[in-house]
Amino acid sequence: MSDGKRRIGKTAFSAGSAVLVLVIVVLVNILMSHTTLRWDATEDNLYSLSQGTRTILADLNQDVVVKVFYSKHVVNIPSHIKTFAQRVIDFLSEYEQYGKGRISVEIYDPKPDSEEEEWAIKYGMKGISLPTGEQVYLGLVALSADQEAAIPFIDPTQETRLEYDLTRIISRVQTTKRMKIAVFSSLPVFGNASMSMGGPRSGSESWFFIQDLSKTYDLINVQPDADRIDPEANLLVLFHPRNMSDTMAFAVDQYVLGGGNVIVFADPLSLMDDPRMGAGDSIPANLFKAWGITMAPGKAVADYSYATRLRNRNNQVETNPLWLSVQSGGFNANNLITANLESMLLPVAGAIETLPDSPYTVEPLIQSSPNNEMVDAVAHSMDVEALRRDFKSSETVRNLAVRISGTFKTAFPNGKPEAEPKAGEPASKTDAKDTEEPLKEGKAAAVIVVVADSDLLYDGYYLSQQNLLGYTISNIFNDNLNFMLNTSEMLTGNPALISIRSRGTFDRPFTRVQELERKAQDRWLNQEQVLVRQVEETNQKLSMLEQQKDASQRAILSEEQEKEIARFQEEKLKINKELKVVRRNLRADIEQLGTMVKFFNIFLIPLLIGIGGIIYAITRRRKA
Repeated sequence: MSDGKRRIGKTAFSAGSAVLVLVIVVLVNILMSHTTLRWDATEDNLYSLSQGTRTILADLNQDVVVKVFYSKHVVNIPSHIKTFAQRVIDFLSEYEQYGKGRISVEIYDPKPDSEEEEWAIKYGMKGISLPTGEQVYLGLVALSADQEAAIPFIDPTQETRLEYDLTRIISRVQTTKRMKIAVFSSLPVFGNASMSMGGPRSGSESWFFIQDLSKTYDLINVQPDADRIDPEANLLVLFHPRNMSDTMAFAVDQYVLGGGNVIVFADPLSLMDDPRMGAGDSIPANLFKAWGITMAPGKAVADYSYATRLRNRNNQVETNPLWLSVQSGGFNANNLITANLESMLLPVAGAIETLPDSPYTVEPLIQSSPNNEMVDAVAHSMDVEALRRDFKSSETVRNLAVRISGTFKTAFPNGKPEAEPKAGEPASKTDAKDTEEPLKEGKAAAVIVVVADSDLLYDGYYLSQQNLLGYTISNIFNDNLNFMLNTSEMLTGNPALISIRSRGTFDRPFTRVQELERKAQDRWLNQEQVLVRQVEETNQKLSMLEQQKDASQRAILSEEQEKEIARFQEEKLKINKELKVVRRNLRADIEQLGTMVKFFNIFLIPLLIGIGGIIYAITRRRKA
């Protein structure tokens, strides 16, 4: 009897414990449903709000409503858009949490002929058409008081920019004031000219970086004959200002002395320039001298550590050291503009040097590797093989972009230069503005960022565009645009957004593999150069022998000449074989590295896990 009671007691205890555990699980689920716990295990915290966003959210002075329009009802929506849309919605919940009641997110499903669809159209949402004829919306609008800012379509290929885009529109609706940027360029960046010979662009479409800047700033297109910079401009951009007039240079000088910030893109050889215009200085040398720097005209940096693999005119892949693929080691980690950039492409860039007597602070932003040489930009851009053959490393790091700060002095100590009279205008005509006394020294400190290349912002060098279901989307594959936007925000007084955009990308390259490839290439480069020179010398000797024949010997060679030519031909064949061996060894080193990586991933790790399992099993058996 006592045993029966004991069994009943154990059963009741077990049942009670099970019920208690069930009650605890239910209570925990109820409590957790009202609690947001997130753990971002990514190295760069890609799925967490950056400090810049948190700062902006903490300073909100008006409530913001974010209306998301997502066609959740569409059954045939592509899976990658469906997954991305859910990530967007989840990410917006972080904004609600850190907004502390200032931000609310509303999700709408714009079904056909519904009120939600009317709202989507009203706010400018752009739907994409599926092959089935259905419209898919994935966009949002931020509303605050009487301000609104929209993202008509959230591009899944630009997920690395998602937080920046979201924070930017939230910040934008907090104020009605927009910063102004004045842009002066000899290239058709605004699309107001065509280039039939200077590059692939034609028509009236503006460059992508201009389109992107216009989302945040009011842009002023400065004309070549301007004699002053709009004083309301918060920033001046000089984009390959080739053959700038003295009048325009003086206007830039006075803008800087007034405390205005400037971004300069100077280029030793612009690949997008019209070759019919001839050569010309990218910027007047007197301005650079007044700013404490210099840049050798027509000279470019050839860097084999940052060389880019390109297809040449013969459709063969070659390593071009003039096209610089700068990696993380080339960026200044202590400056907010470049702290978290990962890769940039600078096609044919120059070098910026600081003058010995410069009184200003010159901070490098982007630098080459020590494995570089200064070469003629025009000559060597046409003959990469000759550049490779004659290359000699300078072992000196070059500045590709710098930040100059200080209170500057004028580049025109003799006053304003005389302007050339405009057509139909007498030379003696003056304007009321000319009566103002020109500045000799700066009224306030200014910042000037100088980049030794302008081609980096041509569309094709940092983004690819494709048509997705009738909608053009852009895929940004390096940090060229990020550098421009970071610099613009820094110099217009809005640095909070920089930490958002420059957090990194989702692409994690094999940096160890890239480093070994560079070392393997350097290892064989010297030997290849020697062998190539020997081939040239052999060819020259053969040519000299051919020239020694007179007219009667054109078809007949002496025995001595035949032996000499045969000897040189054998030597040439031998050298060519050695050269092939050198190139084959270069490829073999890279392939061997790939084989080692595959071995570790496919065989070694599973083998170690298996051995560990066997040891664990043997140990347990012995203990038993």
